[in-house]
Amino acid sequence: MTQTGIPYLLMRGGTSRGPYFNRADVPDDLDDLAQVLIAAVGSGHPLNIDGIGGGNAVTTKVAMLSTSEDDWADIDYFFAQVSVEDKSVDFKPTCGNILSGVASAALEMGLVPALKGETEVRIRAVNTGAQVVALVQTPDGVVTYEGSTAIDGVPGTAAPVALSFMKVAGSSTGAFLPTGNLRDTFDGVEVTCMDVAMPMVIAKASDLGLTGHESREELDANTAFFDRMEAIRLQAGQAMGMGDCSKSVTPKFGVLARAENGGTIATRYFMPWSAHPTMAVTGSQCLASCALTPGTVADGLLQRPSAGPATVTLEHPMGLMDVLVDFDMHDGEFHHKSAGLVRTCRKLAEGVVFVPTAIWEGA
Repeated sequence: MTQTGIPYLLMRGGTSRGPYFNRADVPDDLDDLAQVLIAAVGSGHPLNIDGIGGGNAVTTKVAMLSTSEDDWADIDYFFAQVSVEDKSVDFKPTCGNILSGVASAALEMGLVPALKGETEVRIRAVNTGAQVVALVQTPDGVVTYEGSTAIDGVPGTAAPVALSFMKVAGSSTGAFLPTGNLRDTFDGVEVTCMDVAMPMVIAKASDLGLTGHESREELDANTAFFDRMEAIRLQAGQAMGMGDCSKSVTPKFGVLARAENGGTIATRYFMPWSAHPTMAVTGSQCLASCALTPGTVADGLLQRPSAGPATVTLEHPMGLMDVLVDFDMHDGEFHHKSAGLVRTCRKLAEGVVFVPTAIWEGA
């Protein structure tokens, strides 16, 4: 045989899509694993024409699942962001949208048993150590994808997946404010460097010549903005203790503006070298926390609640996303406790994806 077959599920999780593998079915060694994922997705071509990717960063994401080695969790979720064009894989971040499909995929794979009615699955995000509780609908002990829940950025409706994110403050860098400051200045632009579910660099849209209400297409066409953003992001990454981030998708970048379409605050999120078509689940928690924290770059852009929990409705290019943030205020300081969101997922296909045997001969 000239190709190696690997069992997989193709799933939409939230507003992202990609293959979900059993961790036992792919290489243990990360260098070998990266080559397998590059081949499977078809990285190296803008359309991913020789793989199952979709030619966009939100459709070249990969989940790998296994029974957890952690006493708290049921499932270990290992994430990989495969690039669209440059044949690279980043194992540093996690992805909350793809995480939306993890519990259902684990049930489909038989890694955890389904209960009748609803099934709770405790998930450990291996990349960051975050703990997430997912509640999925399992009438008659079988995962259902049919329901009446709609999320902006996905057509139609589906069954709800309730996600509760625990202990996500400082999950990547070890600190809620990795630089120790509520605000820092890089290249003359004030930013807030924050780590809640995803380490981020957050600025006011107006400070970068944006309104904060641009479409994804308008943002992606603004090359001058991306050049300026990247210079700031790399300096901030160093200040956050993350080292040289030139080849890493973290820290991510976001901008804030006053809401105009019924939300709490307007947001735009970057992946980081293109604009997200909607909003990342992990990034939404960081942006919502920044909005709620006195002294950040969000000051003056919203009316803040004085106590938690609070629902923050983020405006993004295709609609709204609600984030329920539980927090305490002590002596004027924000202390993050947890965040909750409702997403949906759907199994799109299952079978075997093939990679050349020259890349990997199989387990």
